[in-house]
Amino acid sequence: MRLSLGISTCPNDTYIYEALVQGLENSPFEWNVHFADVQTLNEMVGRGELDVAKVSAQVYPKIQQNYACLDCGGAIGYGCGPLLLSSVGNSFCPEKPVVLPGKDTTAALLFKFWHQKTGRSELNIEYALFDQVYRSLRSKEAVQGVVIHEHRFTWKRDGLFLLQDLGAFWEENTGTPIPLGIAVAKKTLGINVISQVENEIRKSLQIARKRENLVTPFIDKLAQIDDPSVMEAHIRMFVNDFSENVGDRGNASLRALWKLVKV
Repeated sequence: MRLSLGISTCPNDTYIYEALVQGLENSPFEWNVHFADVQTLNEMVGRGELDVAKVSAQVYPKIQQNYACLDCGGAIGYGCGPLLLSSVGNSFCPEKPVVLPGKDTTAALLFKFWHQKTGRSELNIEYALFDQVYRSLRSKEAVQGVVIHEHRFTWKRDGLFLLQDLGAFWEENTGTPIPLGIAVAKKTLGINVISQVENEIRKSLQIARKRENLVTPFIDKLAQIDDPSVMEAHIRMFVNDFSENVGDRGNASLRALWKLVKV
């Protein structure tokens, strides 16, 4: 059975899905793989263009009529949230726009959650792809923005300033882990096929977790950064037991997030 799969090029996604993409032994599936940034994947799923995909957790209320949320393959955890950074100093500038990595990303929703909870009235937002956000901060074209993925590990090196760890703020205010991403599958595939897809994702992750080396040539080639130590840190931070089984705590975090989504 041939299915389409959408994942990002970030090390946590390529780590989880590499064995599946390369072809698992005795697999009932063949995969047409689409690599894209998370906002693009969100939009593709919104149009029903992918059978299986890793998407931002916050989009699910908007797609749940057509997609099932899988119990594995996502990104939920502690101490792994997006960061609100400044290119000019340690103070938030309400008169300046904040650049967010796509309007449907969980990072965007976590920023709005922080903004509302801290009683700020002005909401001045612009959107860009996640790598463009970071480049605009480094060039000082943008004063402040929310960064995700590999850039969580390089901001100090690049002379940026931390205004707020949005993941830490979420944890403090909800008592749940940070629900960043989920894997979804089209409901029209049927319960049995969806269950098989979950098994394939788990098997792929289990193969990866048994490897001695975290970073493979497959992961290295697709990553947006060429520092192996950053790739390893990225995988260690975003891939965990929640990736294999969302569980009760993971589901609690998703429910808390979905309450904030305006469909």
